[in-house]
Amino acid sequence: MKGYKVFNPDWSCREMQYKVGTSYEMDDKPVVCNRGFHFCIKASDCFKFYDFNSQNKVAEIEAYGDIDQEADSSKCCTNKIKIVREIPWDEVLRIVNEGRDCTGLANTGNRNTGNRNTGNWNTGNRNTGSRNAGDMNTGDWNKVSYSSGCFNTDKQKMIMFNKPCDWTLRDWFDCKAKRLLDQIPKKVVKWVQLSDMSDEEKIVHSTCKTTGGYLKILDESKCVQLWWNVLPEEDKQVILALPNFDADIFEECTGIRI
Repeated sequence: MKGYKVFNPDWSCREMQYKVGTSYEMDDKPVVCNRGFHFCIKASDCFKFYDFNSQNKVAEIEAYGDIDQEADSSKCCTNKIKIVREIPWDEVLRIVNEGRDCTGLANTGNRNTGNRNTGNWNTGNRNTGSRNAGDMNTGDWNKVSYSSGCFNTDKQKMIMFNKPCDWTLRDWFDCKAKRLLDQIPKKVVKWVQLSDMSDEEKIVHSTCKTTGGYLKILDESKCVQLWWNVLPEEDKQVILALPNFDADIFEECTGIRI
């Protein structure tokens, strides 16, 4: 398997010294984040673990032994690795960006000097518009951050529950209510006792008579309501205190009935 690996400027990694053109092996089975020679399938993912610094060395590697891969990630490790070649930084800038002529990291747009932009000619980060000097703009030509319009230099107020409010998007990202709502689980399991199971459930889960029941995976709509039902009252009040709070709109957007 082909992959990419980043090293310190002296070609060391975790107190081990490496050399281009050399192979390295170990007897143990590789386990990600535990033991083995780590690498990433996507070059840009390497910089989740190393600074995006041109002093660091970047190499194309070949993993020719056993491979363990982290779930939902391109991070891998192997027990047999060859350091195939050093990748010069002008090539690194091309392979870590899907766009063209970018000097940042993980851009899908073109000519960006920031990181993770899907627009073009941005000097900020995470913009989906173009020619922004700020961060996280969806419009164009803004010198402010978190703008959905164009040619803005002042921070904009946002709309919540279909009405204008005094908050900016920065206020929303920094508030406790957002942090609480981000904790809503996608899937929750619930133990169902044999005596509470339907006839259909007993057929599907044929071992229930031995186990005394089964673990039921709830759909997302049930998960969010269960999460709300057990949320401490003080945390509920934080969410209810959001500007312009409207219970009907909140339920429509989240599935949570107050």
